[in-house]
Amino acid sequence: MPAIALEPHQLRLTIAPESLGFASTAELQDLPLPWIGQERAQAATQFGLGLQQPDYHLFVLGEAGSGRTSLLRQATQAAAAQRAVPPDLCYLHNFDAPERPRALRLPAGQGRQLRVALLEMARMLQADIPKRLASPDCKAEAEAIHKAWQKEEASAFATLDAFAEARHFRLSREGGQLVFTLTGDKGHPLTENEALALPRERRAEIDAAEQALRAEIARFLDTMRPLERARDEALATLRRQAIEPLLEHAVQDIRQGLKKQIKDAAKLDQWLDQVEREVLARLALFEAGDADDDAEDERKAHLAELLARCQVNLAVDNDGRDGAPVIVEDNPQMRSLFGAIDLQTDTDPPHADFSSIRAGSLLKAHGGFIVLHLRDLVEDEGLWPRLRRFLRCSRLQIDEGSAAAHGPTAPIALQPEAVDVDVKIVLIGSVEEYYALQEADPDTARRFRVKVDFAERFAASPATRHATAIFVAHSCHKRGLPHFAPDAVARLLEQTHREADDQSRQSALFANTEALVIESAALCRSRGGTLVQAPDVDAALQAHALRHNYPEEQLHESITEGERLITLHGTVVGQVNAMTQVDLGDYRFGFPVRITARTFAGHEGLLNIEREVDMSGPIHDKGVLILHSYLTALFSHVAPLALNASIVFEQEYSGVEGDSASCAELYALLSSLSGLPLRQGIAVTGALNQHGEVLPVGGINEKIEGWFHACAAAGLDGTQGVLIPARNLRHLMLGRAIVEAVERGLFHVYTVGHVSEGIALLTGEASGMVPGVLPERAADVEGTVLSRAEQTLRAFRRACQSAGHTRRGRVMRGAMPGQGH
Repeated sequence: MPAIALEPHQLRLTIAPESLGFASTAELQDLPLPWIGQERAQAATQFGLGLQQPDYHLFVLGEAGSGRTSLLRQATQAAAAQRAVPPDLCYLHNFDAPERPRALRLPAGQGRQLRVALLEMARMLQADIPKRLASPDCKAEAEAIHKAWQKEEASAFATLDAFAEARHFRLSREGGQLVFTLTGDKGHPLTENEALALPRERRAEIDAAEQALRAEIARFLDTMRPLERARDEALATLRRQAIEPLLEHAVQDIRQGLKKQIKDAAKLDQWLDQVEREVLARLALFEAGDADDDAEDERKAHLAELLARCQVNLAVDNDGRDGAPVIVEDNPQMRSLFGAIDLQTDTDPPHADFSSIRAGSLLKAHGGFIVLHLRDLVEDEGLWPRLRRFLRCSRLQIDEGSAAAHGPTAPIALQPEAVDVDVKIVLIGSVEEYYALQEADPDTARRFRVKVDFAERFAASPATRHATAIFVAHSCHKRGLPHFAPDAVARLLEQTHREADDQSRQSALFANTEALVIESAALCRSRGGTLVQAPDVDAALQAHALRHNYPEEQLHESITEGERLITLHGTVVGQVNAMTQVDLGDYRFGFPVRITARTFAGHEGLLNIEREVDMSGPIHDKGVLILHSYLTALFSHVAPLALNASIVFEQEYSGVEGDSASCAELYALLSSLSGLPLRQGIAVTGALNQHGEVLPVGGINEKIEGWFHACAAAGLDGTQGVLIPARNLRHLMLGRAIVEAVERGLFHVYTVGHVSEGIALLTGEASGMVPGVLPERAADVEGTVLSRAEQTLRAFRRACQSAGHTRRGRVMRGAMPGQGH
């Protein structure tokens, strides 16, 4: 079967604008945006988001630009809207163990309500407690208690004073202490010298009297201490009784304000009771004293500390939400994801308490969803191991380790109460990352039982094209761009087929489509247009290529200037032009390369020069070995082959990978063996299997366009074209310049299914091969490529045999003289 020359309409898919069914994408902007071509991923997402069971987190895998993040954000927001609003999270001071703050969950909105109510209570207490304590009733009762004590104290002191006076001592109070002084006969205090001048007997009497007085003073103090305690307790009871109704009323208002039943109601009631006890125990802090400024400042500081402990730290506030939260964590760090404890560095040493606790994204996402990228997690040391631990127990405790990294080191013995976190994690990664996780960390991988696999391309249909038009409409509306005419959308659709390298499939990388929408709209505005037309899209594609194709232009200039040897006309034995693809990451292009083959009589077989110098990759080496296998089978009836053959990619210095040149290498070898020249105007690409069938290759459009570019630069003469696998027909999305050249007969695209068809086209002679059948004796059919090659191989074998006989004869002649001695 001969090679088939393709018709122009086979070279690309052309979409008729009128088939799209709209006059402008403005008509589509209010339609909902579907999951274009991602039905499998959409079904998995809906299943995973709707299943509220542990270990059913979602792992989303796909290429960047496939819309995986935006679509999952949209899906999680829709799912979150159907869920109940999760509770608020507060942290409370633990009066029994301050280093262990307590966690409190309240219905959404009540955390803020509790915080406001406690702040209002603190302001009220500061204003009303001093007033209540200074009220006439309270002061009168306090005065009565004080007078009763004074009466008892005065009576006891009078007895003590009489005891002292009877022993010639005068008793007085100085600075809260009892002081006694020795007096003379006339009642005047004696000086030290006067006391020493007294007779020894008198001094002995005075010493005995002093000891008795001291004992009596001790008894007096022992008597007064219980009275003082009773007085203080009575005063404290009076003050508490005066303030307790006020405080109980304020706390009761707070309790009644939180009407909804809450799980932690008992915990909150217990804490509010502790607040009451703490305030009642420190009522003195609410009263301004007559002390100096330092003492007053200290009192105010202690009062502020007390009132601060009676507040709540509202770590997660869900007030005003309509559903569950959705958090997209684009910059996950230990602090932002798991929470932190902020240090108060204005103290020495730095201090932290319950108010220093800051919730992270996981706590904020409780009851809802959090979207994370796997690469962000694994690149931050320590982040992934901690997430793994969280996944095992679904319980989170904010620890001081989060604070140590961003503040001065200090002994913060703060251990907030751990809380249960119900959150659905949506983890986004690539296909490689997904399977690497399965292998390296299967325990964590099993927590992500919902696999959401985004396709890189999908089967095109009228529905997918309409959905793509809706996507364009949404992009224009969202970014304030001019809308697209049908012919412009048709060009965008054709470009999605080009990116997929398939006439029947579209690319799912809609980030590229959106970028093309933006750039086309910009060019439309620059010309003053209000509706983007097809020429705007073409101009945007050309401008994009111009920004990226400098390396391509350099290589083509090397051909034009004769630096790189590429023959575009005529025929040459053992030489063929192959087509390669260069992938720069952000830009791909095709480029021709010359392949030459040389054959000689010998026993070394096929030599791949690139492989010998380590400039070829494993896939290319595999292709050469398949080629060698097919060549050996093709001439198995001539075995053993007496052949030395070499193949080389001329002027290729950056290495070779891939098997798409194996057909071209075979053609060069057959040309060298048969002596039949190959057409240099036709470039070849295609992979070969062991049966001579031509397999499809990648980058077919770029390869053809690279060869066409080289031919067009030298001038098309109607003899040039490409020879490609027939199985690549569906992948053709060639540029319009090539289609026009084919229409005019200046360029040709041939397809082949078997190498026999290709060698016949390139040599103009019958191949002598029958697909699927190995010849027993090709020389029986004179003039074919195979018969000529066989004749050469037989000549090689005869030459090798002759050379072998000659070498053996020389050895025998050299040995005969030795036998005569």
